[in-house]
Amino acid sequence: MNRWLLPEDIADVLPAEARKVEILRRATLDLYQSYGYELVAPPILEFLDSLLTGTGSDLNLQTFKLVDQLSGRTLGLRADITPQVARIDAHLLNRAGVTRLCYAGSVAHARTPVGSSAREELQLGAEIYGCATWEADFEAISLLLKTLELAGLSKVYLDLSHAGILMGILDGQDLEKESIESLYDILQSKDRPRLGQWSKCLPAKTIEALMALTELNGPCAQVIANTKKLLPEHVAIDKALSDLSRLVDSSARLSKNLELSIDLSDLRGYQYHSGVMFAAYIDKLPQPIARGGRYDHVGQAFGRSRPATGFSLDLLTLANLSPIKVHKLAIAAPWIDDAALNASITQLRNVGEVVIQVSTGGLIESAEYQCDRELVKQGNAWEVVQKK
Repeated sequence: MNRWLLPEDIADVLPAEARKVEILRRATLDLYQSYGYELVAPPILEFLDSLLTGTGSDLNLQTFKLVDQLSGRTLGLRADITPQVARIDAHLLNRAGVTRLCYAGSVAHARTPVGSSAREELQLGAEIYGCATWEADFEAISLLLKTLELAGLSKVYLDLSHAGILMGILDGQDLEKESIESLYDILQSKDRPRLGQWSKCLPAKTIEALMALTELNGPCAQVIANTKKLLPEHVAIDKALSDLSRLVDSSARLSKNLELSIDLSDLRGYQYHSGVMFAAYIDKLPQPIARGGRYDHVGQAFGRSRPATGFSLDLLTLANLSPIKVHKLAIAAPWIDDAALNASITQLRNVGEVVIQVSTGGLIESAEYQCDRELVKQGNAWEVVQKK
């Protein structure tokens, strides 16, 4: 076996790409800081029961598991950072008011996610805790759009959904958790024959509403109007439509390059969402570049229920699709022991220049830097001149 081979769908990040990722990471975290978000860094490993608290079975299937040799308990290698941040807010910070947290860290998936070619991601996200009103959801959407704009991705397609619609349809039905998780999978694929088989023991009106849900997608105004006609009256459904209408109206004013739509059967994610859900798409990528939404009940599993909303994305994918150029101009300098030369190099680096020393006759091979100038001794001084 070749010792340099990596596991399937696991890859190295090479110099130019790694620099681009780091530039975007710094820029986005600075952006979040300007909104008042505080940076947290949860551990990549946790006890499995803590790591999966408040989440669905799909996250369990995506989590690598191993045994802790110190305690004998099962550990999990995180596949999503959002529940960890919810734990930090609920259990460690324990604040009464609104808390804004952001993060950037690696996650690993036991199985390659559908539509992806990698099992490792650099997850970047922002979360708002302690605000149950629509303004928090709107801030999350606004910040996501600014993140994509920062990466040079101006044309965005935002698809909205709401977990409250399904809650209203299924209200009063005594269903097992596993059965509801199967329903999520069926609705995502819009498999009507399979949905009919799954729902055959439910009341006729519930079956009719579930079938209608698979077709409630498209332009926002049209979907909202059709939903009011096709779905039964229910307080949860009414509230969901009110939330969506308000967000559509406000989000439409954020950017002329934003295209909005609604798909009420798009309930993908990690099944912990409880309200508004959204997915951002861009050209040249078939799957969402980012996902987010409200998940008010995750903190409850840690002993403190808190309203919560936010979003996350894979920074590696974002960097790969970003048109931003990262090649940096540099200065070549001789690799010799000369006090005056060393002083000049130090001075240049202190003002932000990149200076690369190279032996006589040597080549600078770099995907990240282009040496367009060089340090040359003229008389008793070292001067920067354009390379010939």
